Amino acid sequence: MSISSSKNIPTIIRSSVLQAIVVAVFAGFLLSFVYTFVYNYQQKRLHVQQLGEMLANSASTPDGANLVARQVSILLDNDPFLQSILFYSTDQPIDSLSQGNIDSVSNNWYSAWFADTVSFNYPVTSRYLTGSSIQRANSSQRLTNALPINVKDTSISTTPLAARNTLVGYINITLDMTQLRWYWVRVNLLSWLATTILGVVVIWYILRKLNWPTKDIIELAKVCEIAANNPELKQLPTIQQRFEFEELIRIKKSFIILFERLRVAQQDYLDLADFERQLHNKDLSLDMQRSNFQNMITHELKTSLNAITGGLQLLDNQYLNDEQKDTLAIIHKGSHHLELTLEQIIQLNRIEKGQLVVSLSEFNPLKVIANLIERFEPAARQKNLELISRLHHAEYTLEGDISKIQQILTTLIDNAIKFTHTGQVIIDSQLTHFNESIRWQVKVIDTGIGISTSYLEDIFTPFFQVDSSDTRENEGVGIGLSVVKQIGQLLGAAIEVESELGVGSKFTVTIPLRHKRHTQHEDLLKGVNIVYYHHDEVSSMVDMLRRLGANVNSQRNGQSMMDYISKAKVNVIMFAEEVLPEQVAQLTKYIRKRETTRRALLVYWYPLHKERYVESFEYDLKAAGVDYCHSTVQDPKLLTVLLKKWLT
Repeated sequence: MSISSSKNIPTIIRSSVLQAIVVAVFAGFLLSFVYTFVYNYQQKRLHVQQLGEMLANSASTPDGANLVARQVSILLDNDPFLQSILFYSTDQPIDSLSQGNIDSVSNNWYSAWFADTVSFNYPVTSRYLTGSSIQRANSSQRLTNALPINVKDTSISTTPLAARNTLVGYINITLDMTQLRWYWVRVNLLSWLATTILGVVVIWYILRKLNWPTKDIIELAKVCEIAANNPELKQLPTIQQRFEFEELIRIKKSFIILFERLRVAQQDYLDLADFERQLHNKDLSLDMQRSNFQNMITHELKTSLNAITGGLQLLDNQYLNDEQKDTLAIIHKGSHHLELTLEQIIQLNRIEKGQLVVSLSEFNPLKVIANLIERFEPAARQKNLELISRLHHAEYTLEGDISKIQQILTTLIDNAIKFTHTGQVIIDSQLTHFNESIRWQVKVIDTGIGISTSYLEDIFTPFFQVDSSDTRENEGVGIGLSVVKQIGQLLGAAIEVESELGVGSKFTVTIPLRHKRHTQHEDLLKGVNIVYYHHDEVSSMVDMLRRLGANVNSQRNGQSMMDYISKAKVNVIMFAEEVLPEQVAQLTKYIRKRETTRRALLVYWYPLHKERYVESFEYDLKAAGVDYCHSTVQDPKLLTVLLKKWLT
């Protein structure tokens, strides 16, 4: 389908007006031409009619023949449009030559325009003549006499009675239409020419007036084009308006107002982007401070706990009485609870930073359940609870992160025993086999106090407790299930809960695992030297990279990293998520300046919760020389896919 080319408004206006005027002029000219010529023809016909009546009256007198001959001679000499004037005798009236037919023929516009000649016939009656003939001998000879009445030709009675009011014959006048048309054209040519010139002048004047608004429209369009082609335009060019048209003035004002609004909006956007960048930098700084504070406080708490634990171990070797032993047991219990809570907080912090990774190893699910039963049997017996295991599978060897799986199951069983006062706690285990994987489903069922349905969605929120009063019966800060939920997401496991208040709860964990025979060791990064720059003491990324076969050099100081890069052959340099983007950009520029023959691949891992701020720092980092910016990775499979793509 063809697309017509665009046209501007002035061209359309000029062409449309010109076409309309040309059509109007042509139609008016044609109609006036037709009308004036037909009118001229009608006037000529009236003149011929008068001549015919005059000749008929003259021919009806006794000496009419000579008179008519002289009149005809004069008429033919003075009127070039009269081709011939003839008289033919007859005593019979002709119907086709009646006055009605003559008028019908003479008024016919077709005859006026296209006939070569038009004839008019007028009857001659007389009381004295019985017949005569008046004719032109040839084209150059005029009629000079009238033929006498021929009795043989007319068969009309010559008696006086018969001659009274007798039809003698007809006078025929033939009009030369070709001569009439050419004469009419010659006479009116000058007036037509003057009319045409006047029409052209009028058209030119009209087009000139119509061109006034088009000039202003063109000027407005030029300014619009300048504004459209220059996004960074700060000031709108002056819009020249020669003619003060009200509509164009309103359009001009609206355009200026919209441009000013757009400029204000752009400035507001830039201010907002700058403010967001400041907030982002402040947020990153706060995150850094929070991370440093958490590291410091956990380090101090762990140091204090280690001192308390060491002192308690020394007291264990002393001879204590029963009261002192009870006191020591209480201290042991509080210390253990505080150490467990601190470890959960540290683990939750590592999960939020993306520092927790999956470590695959082989394990036996039956042995895992047996170890859990053996571990929690004393606590269940102390509360007179029955700890039951229901196994629906045989011994099998699977592959997965057994330490994290044990942590999930340990938390669920510990909570079940903690919140169950009478009854039993059941551990139900079953395996579902697929072609490439196995799903291990473990259910922890208790007959405890249960959870209200209104709280089921909140129990996995960090530090949430159903009973938040100071006098609550059960200990804990409410982060155990939150850690379980996030570790389950890391493993790809699904955790479901069903509970009824006063009846009990059932937690179901479904973990996807792999067969042992499907385990494949892949040295993707074998022979690749990687420098990993970070601030935290522990980095899970380093462990994942080393499991993939890479030679990883961990650096926590910028100067020492530069010294190492200048001496060693480095393929990849990675910056951890806790490093600020400004520091990454500065180090990257320094690295790129010192590179000579070999270019290292630079990757920046940003935190997951900062993904919405990527646009605020990604452009600057890539401009500095960073190759890839990606959110921190916890899954070794995803890391493998990314490194394959980047290293290819």
